[in-house]
Amino acid sequence: MVQYKSLGNRLFDGAIYVLLAALTLVCLYPIVHILFASMSNPSELVAHKGLLLAPLGFTLDGYKLIFRDNALIVGYANTLLYVGLGTAINMVMTIMGAYVLSRRELFFKKYIMIIITITMFFGGGLIPWFLLMKDIGLYNNIWAMVLPGAISTWNMIILRTGFQALPQELEEAATIDGASQARILLSIIIPLSKATLAVIFLYYLVGNWNSWFNAMVLLQDRDKFPLQLLLKEILVANDTSAATMGSAGGVVIDSAGSATAYRELVKYCTIVVSTLPILLVYPFLQKYFVKGVYVGSIKG
Repeated sequence: MVQYKSLGNRLFDGAIYVLLAALTLVCLYPIVHILFASMSNPSELVAHKGLLLAPLGFTLDGYKLIFRDNALIVGYANTLLYVGLGTAINMVMTIMGAYVLSRRELFFKKYIMIIITITMFFGGGLIPWFLLMKDIGLYNNIWAMVLPGAISTWNMIILRTGFQALPQELEEAATIDGASQARILLSIIIPLSKATLAVIFLYYLVGNWNSWFNAMVLLQDRDKFPLQLLLKEILVANDTSAATMGSAGGVVIDSAGSATAYRELVKYCTIVVSTLPILLVYPFLQKYFVKGVYVGSIKG
């Protein structure tokens, strides 16, 4: 049966569509602008004013320059290592912590949750944290990028809530059949929590990919720097000298004006290169996102 809509309802729906379309354009244009700028002629790009709706003198010289710089390639490899190792540790620690805290028979469960929650709001400060990391051997090595943030209290609480929302009868039946706690976790809890786990995985993946503060504080050798710390130097400190000196693949920079133009181009290209992997991963996890957030917050 087709439901009739009044003129007022149709006008309201039309206004909603227009508003959503406008918000989509506002959110999408910065991405499009950066992408087009990264493929533009640097001289034309610097001189251009206003909206950028297409590449200006299409060229890939900027990408040739950034991949010529060995530091960026090493940074990319370091980031992949930190993201892979860090996300694996994050997921294992969070799943184990959430499973233990979701057990109804856990002694002093309420007080343990209070102590864990306090860590979300209070800390010892940057200097004590740095001294602690240095004393336990997490200075200037790869573990400095993965162990300090091995578990997120907020993510563990979300996952614990998702575990608690599962039917208790399933665990009781498994216990009667002689299943151990490990078997219950691996064969029942995790398979039924795929949506919530996908959301937690995405949170950790993006967080590890964008992480740069620990590297800035705890890493000394540049050959251990992740891509995001190099990106910070390029965007904030305006340090593009390594990527804009000399020639690369036929690209010759021979004047101060050209160097300035190419610095802008390198910035845009580096942003694209550092953002593209996450943009490619997100569509595959998006279908789990809304469901996982809902399940993880349905119970308190």
